[in-house]
Amino acid sequence: MNGKYFYFAIAALFGVLTSLFSFLPFLLLTFIYLFLLYRFKRYNRYQLLLVGCLFIIFFLNSEHSSAENNSKLSDSTSTFYLQYIENTKVDGDLLQVTALDRKYKEKLLIRYKIKSQEEKEELKNTNFYGRLCQVTGQLNDPSLAKNPNAFDYRKYLATKQVYKIIELGEHPLKNCAAVKSSPLTMIKELRFRGIHYLEEHFPPEIAALSAALIFGDRSMFDPEVLVDYQKTGIVHLLAISGQHVSLLIGMVFYVGIRIGVTKQFMMNFLLVILPIYAILTGASPSVIRAVLMIFIVLFILRWKKQLKLSPIDAISLTLMIYIFFSPLIILDAGFQLSFSVSFAIIISTSSILPRYQQMISAMVAISIIAQLAALPILLYHFFEISFISIAANLLYIPLFSFVFLPGLYLLFFIQIIFKDTPSFLLNLFMKIITLANSLIEQLADLSFAQLIIGRPNWLNFIVYILIILIIFLLWEAGLQQKRKHIIILLAIVLFTFQNIWNWANPYGEVTMIDVGQGDSILIHYPFGKGSYLIDTGGSVQFEEDEWKKAAKPYEVGRDVVVPFLKGKGIKKLDKLILTHGDSDHIGGTVAVLKEIEVEQIIMPSVAEPSQSELTVIKEANKLGIQVVKVARGSQWENGKSLFYVLSPEKNYQGERNSGSIVIIANIGGLKWFFGGDLDREGEDRIIRKYPNLDIDILKVGHHGSKTSSSEKFINSITPTISLISVGERNRYGHPDNEVLEQLAKTTIYRTDLHGAITYRFYGESGTFSSFLHNIKQ
Repeated sequence: MNGKYFYFAIAALFGVLTSLFSFLPFLLLTFIYLFLLYRFKRYNRYQLLLVGCLFIIFFLNSEHSSAENNSKLSDSTSTFYLQYIENTKVDGDLLQVTALDRKYKEKLLIRYKIKSQEEKEELKNTNFYGRLCQVTGQLNDPSLAKNPNAFDYRKYLATKQVYKIIELGEHPLKNCAAVKSSPLTMIKELRFRGIHYLEEHFPPEIAALSAALIFGDRSMFDPEVLVDYQKTGIVHLLAISGQHVSLLIGMVFYVGIRIGVTKQFMMNFLLVILPIYAILTGASPSVIRAVLMIFIVLFILRWKKQLKLSPIDAISLTLMIYIFFSPLIILDAGFQLSFSVSFAIIISTSSILPRYQQMISAMVAISIIAQLAALPILLYHFFEISFISIAANLLYIPLFSFVFLPGLYLLFFIQIIFKDTPSFLLNLFMKIITLANSLIEQLADLSFAQLIIGRPNWLNFIVYILIILIIFLLWEAGLQQKRKHIIILLAIVLFTFQNIWNWANPYGEVTMIDVGQGDSILIHYPFGKGSYLIDTGGSVQFEEDEWKKAAKPYEVGRDVVVPFLKGKGIKKLDKLILTHGDSDHIGGTVAVLKEIEVEQIIMPSVAEPSQSELTVIKEANKLGIQVVKVARGSQWENGKSLFYVLSPEKNYQGERNSGSIVIIANIGGLKWFFGGDLDREGEDRIIRKYPNLDIDILKVGHHGSKTSSSEKFINSITPTISLISVGERNRYGHPDNEVLEQLAKTTIYRTDLHGAITYRFYGESGTFSSFLHNIKQ
């Protein structure tokens, strides 16, 4: 059976995919796969039956897991008996921790708003393990993704078997009793103490890197540094990988043999220590893959000496075991990247890598193999790739493997044994880490090295996989001159075909992005003929104490608008239209300018710009972006579309909402009214000046507040569809019931109920759809 587990693993994977995704397409692929095994691998009927049975077993197991993948708790439940099962996370004035409800046997995410700085310090340093606590709180559902390509927190938590969040109003340890810790809890407690030991005894930079490489915890890292690691394609070095596990296990085995311990004892010892190590390092998918793979190899060596297990068999068995016990892990990006890259490298070790004997050439080859294997997954989750990643990996892999990993372990053990670390060692590592982070920052700022492609659809995803497979097959066959030319051509196609696809797309769209309590609307024309963004959303910032501030506060521009644009493959905005100076409309602008190329910014011609507008102008001047002030009568065209500015008058003086840029435009065969936060006074000015306006689509002013959308105005412009951008359960009570009554004759689309709202058009006709598909007409 040597080498056959790989084909069994593919069948198991198809079983899970058939259950979790599209049934008929993956079932058809499975039948094609069985035919290929019969035709090219000469599988007999018994082997095909075995493969088919594996498919059915994994399909049914995944179906069962999906059916059980929901909460058993009633929303009215308010009292819980919790045993805390993970390390706490304190960020600003928010504490989060995962707990197991002993009564309902369900994992829950606990959130608690910290009351004071003293309480924060106490909670950060408190060990939550070994307690059973009675708490009261409000049970909520995790948030859904409400925009295309957005991060879905509910699905993310579901992969970890967490379905509900408890919002506590009182201290999470107020009513607790001590309970006996299980061995699993004791290991987690040791991890908690180890991370805090690092934080207490080392400078922040060394502590953060040590916690990541020793315990798999990145919570101490500066968020900006993490972003730089991600942009340069080396963030995987901060995760405990198979390389780390193999290196440590090899060191332990070698030391054991050198001090006279038998191989048999060392294998038994490692079989015991490996599961403990997995828990101690956070049990991420990459750790579990590496530990489980080594465990299987050692187990077979220990008890089945006559059975030879190749690396490809070991990782195939690892995949099958992993997805059998946790089918939903297949949705996790870390799992996908870990297994795809590992499979590619292992398969290449027998055919491609032996040709590269020099260390540098071998590292380049491994880096290219890893990047190719990860490419479709990276694009699906992050929408862009970095051309600098291969060079960055060549530089930083040796640094992490030969300097940081052994060096930080050494510092850790020196500190534990001698209760002190020599200052010259601390200073040396501080200088190396500072230099490394500084270089990463420089590399991350190389905008030309970032290629925004967008999230591939299923057809594009299949094309990516086919092209990558062909490149690997040609590479494996040998790099003769002709094959080199074909590989270069395929590589060019690989990195350009989706951009060409995006450019050749005959469909355009107008999308009201769900930015919460704010506005942001994308207008994207077919055939790459232009992209406009009207407002960028933004969060209203309140002055608060420093200790309450999160390390990386939620920012609409960075966390919602930029991912939405990148997911669409939009790397350039021809016009960024900022209707007025309120932060909920332009607060996200600076974040957009940092990530997306902008040709021109359009702002209202007002006598006194707001502070937010002045900040935008300053950033635009720094980046060399043209800023144009528009007033009544300004206009421009895009193909058959005419954009005409109705308001404000030039050098407007008055209330900011009333001075919003108001635009009417013909897009996709419909007449649109974009009015920012225009109030009733502004509406009256417009219908007096333009009494014959006839509008199809109204972007409702000021989030449906009663200060806008007067009955007189609605009766004058007679819209058929109304779009309201409004935050879910917002503090202002928007949209106002009176306004909704006045819009009752129209079809109302609301972002708080329906998520992002898109009008997709072809030529002069199109259709509306909502991301959450629950339109109430």
